[in-house]
Amino acid sequence: MRRKGSPFTGLGPVFMKELADHLSSVRMMVLTLFVLAFGAFPVASSLQTLRTVVDPNSFLFLRIFTLEPEQVGISFIAALNFIIPLMAIGLGFDSVNSEFNRRTLSRVLSQPIYRDALLLGKFLAGLATFAVALVALWLIVVGAGLLLLGVPPRGVEVARGLGFLIVAIAYGGVWLAISMFFSVVFRSTATSALCALGLWLFFFLLWPQLASAIVSGVAPSEIRSLEEYAAVQDIAMGLMRLSPGTLFSEAVLGLLSPETRTLGPMLPAQMRGAIMGAPLPFDQSLLLIWPQITGLIAGMIVVFAAAYVVFQREEVRA
Repeated sequence: MRRKGSPFTGLGPVFMKELADHLSSVRMMVLTLFVLAFGAFPVASSLQTLRTVVDPNSFLFLRIFTLEPEQVGISFIAALNFIIPLMAIGLGFDSVNSEFNRRTLSRVLSQPIYRDALLLGKFLAGLATFAVALVALWLIVVGAGLLLLGVPPRGVEVARGLGFLIVAIAYGGVWLAISMFFSVVFRSTATSALCALGLWLFFFLLWPQLASAIVSGVAPSEIRSLEEYAAVQDIAMGLMRLSPGTLFSEAVLGLLSPETRTLGPMLPAQMRGAIMGAPLPFDQSLLLIWPQITGLIAGMIVVFAAAYVVFQREEVRA
């Protein structure tokens, strides 16, 4: 029997209900306070350092995000690379299996709401909630920069900052889709949370060492030419880019550090005609990081599609 009407019937009510639940929940308040507190220390220390900078062409507002202060030892971007997956996992690890455990899923699906709309509505609500928290954090950082630095950001700095915000939301969307996938696969919320956190720890801690070991195993014992060196570096970068965190870090580096001309090893041929220290135009920086942005968005879509396929095949009983 074929269903009638749009598969997204009921998407709006599901989205608004889940968004209201997220924004009014104690979990959301705790996660937001965690993000704000964790990001405040590197930002405050960076601003204290940047107040002594007098160069008007040094992209002060962009350096708020990338400067690694001595007092904290971690930049704001590195802190976000750590806390964005935790917040996304916290929003999605029980989004579906909690409905199974409370036996409310059959009641929801008995209404004129298809499974497509239910799963997509939950995902979009989680992504919107995450975006609200991230935009608030971004505005706080920009506002603190205006107050303490005393100079407004230039148009190109605002454009690059907005691009960074979009990349961060896409990065969070990848981990939200991963957490929802485990929420669909496992009925236990504890199991889905542990699997999502375990995958995050694998990419955050173990994958760099594992990728290095793989490169050491396949690389020749003695590199005799520049081409062999470039080939080994391509393999290493390709393995590292399987991690969403690496894609996020490279995309942010290209956006917030205008002097960045390549995300891999710099070869002599790439330096011909280049002016050392000259910033790239915004459109050239976008071209540089476009593969990383595409990889994040594609990863989010692929993982969500996998969760969708599994969810469509599950049996729902009253």
